[in-house]
Amino acid sequence: MPPEHINPEKRNFGRAAGIVSFFTFLSRMLGLARDMVLAALFGSGMVADAFFVAFRIPNLLRRLFAEGSLTIAFIPVFTEYLTLKTKQDAFDLARIVLTVLSIILAVVTLLGILFSPWIVRIQAFGFGSSGIKYDLTVLLTRITFPYIFFISIVAFFMGVLNSLRRFAAPAAAPIFLNMGIIGAAYLISPHCDAPIVGVAIGVLIGGALQVGLQIPWVMKEGLRLFPKWQPDHPALKRIGLLMLPAIFGSAVYQFNQFVGTLLASFLPEGSVSWLYYADRLVQFPLGIFAIAISTAALPSLSAEAAKNDLNRFQGTLNHALCLVFFITLPSMTGLIILGKPIVQLLFQRGAFDAHASVMTDYALLYYTLGLWAFSGIRVMVSGFYALQDTKTPVKVAVIALVVNLTLSLALMGPMKHGGLALALSIASAVQFSLLIVLLKRKISMMNLRPLLMSVFRSVLAASVMGLAVYCFHSRWPIAGPGTGLTAMVTRLAALIIIGIIVYFGAALILGCSEIAFVREAFSRKVRR
Repeated sequence: MPPEHINPEKRNFGRAAGIVSFFTFLSRMLGLARDMVLAALFGSGMVADAFFVAFRIPNLLRRLFAEGSLTIAFIPVFTEYLTLKTKQDAFDLARIVLTVLSIILAVVTLLGILFSPWIVRIQAFGFGSSGIKYDLTVLLTRITFPYIFFISIVAFFMGVLNSLRRFAAPAAAPIFLNMGIIGAAYLISPHCDAPIVGVAIGVLIGGALQVGLQIPWVMKEGLRLFPKWQPDHPALKRIGLLMLPAIFGSAVYQFNQFVGTLLASFLPEGSVSWLYYADRLVQFPLGIFAIAISTAALPSLSAEAAKNDLNRFQGTLNHALCLVFFITLPSMTGLIILGKPIVQLLFQRGAFDAHASVMTDYALLYYTLGLWAFSGIRVMVSGFYALQDTKTPVKVAVIALVVNLTLSLALMGPMKHGGLALALSIASAVQFSLLIVLLKRKISMMNLRPLLMSVFRSVLAASVMGLAVYCFHSRWPIAGPGTGLTAMVTRLAALIIIGIIVYFGAALILGCSEIAFVREAFSRKVRR
């Protein structure tokens, strides 16, 4: 499909996805730098396990109460007010939500700090209820817990700005978290009795910086930040009703990670860290492409749902899924083939030894098998919440949680931490498949044939790419005896370039229509 024939709404959606992807790419690159710093300074031992458990607790709450429920419950209602009422009505609603949200967050933060010992016992039961590792995890949890306050405010601002089709500032926000952690690791940690405490302080600094970035943008749009107390506003109740099931239904991936962390605490020391580093690598393509596309799609889907334009709704949803799989499938292929040298290149230095690289790659393989499902779920959840349907994702989430817990218990014995990663991938595949089936029942006219044909062509192109990359890697391996860092970087870059050329060449021959959108987005960036 030539770019000039692209539907205007799809063109706007593609432009938004490109903006989010660009800033997410920068954020993920800094995130990798952050993880390389943490791996070099703290490795994958007791101290690293304590920090990752402590940081995962407010991160879990961020996904559940902020991005996982607040954003996807707020955007459809706020967009409806923008579409069917006035901008001032929508901004009044935003001020009311911000006022109530700030009060709730302050209470949650205080309770979290007070009850940190019990929270740690639940999150990492295998750490015990006393000892150095447990005490350190409790301390780090108390330091990092206020991060939930900052990041939830950021998520609220993201909902406002994304609904107004302003995507740059929210997408750039995570960059400041990574800057805060990296800066604290070098500037604050050396002055702490326990150096890892400095990293926890960096989490708070990064959260405050993210809030500071959003404020000028929302004020520029005309939103005043003065409190407005009106708890009986009808839309506030609707958002609350959407959020309650959304807390569970839209964040099953985070619940499954919670289960993984809990069970990993019973496995050999380092298991939590190996899963964390593997997950970080999977999150790279997931964040750059899947989350970016679902973020950009939600306002468009919400506007089409508000107008009851189901034809355009279906077209936008199919388009988002096709784009996600078009980019996710070659990413999966590349991670499967090049996972081990990537782990060695990024993390194997300092306290992170060769054994840690092998164990991390082991988890990465099984996480990667579920990358397509992780990505598809992001888009499908956006579709359901644009329709303001909260019941269906909850039912599917319950099934996925049961599948993950059952498989985790069955696989963690013979496969150790790799079994936990595989269980999550299988459970996510079940979740995505059920969401597709149930949405088709909800929208009876929904046609899956274009999606299936697009995925089939993408699979073929990714297979051709994988064969080419494997052949080149077999003859010129990235990491070998005596291979220096510069040579490893050069070889990896060359293989990535070869993979991209082969994939897009095969996709062009196979007639993948998604190339037109990728080409247009790339051309726009070059012109700018």
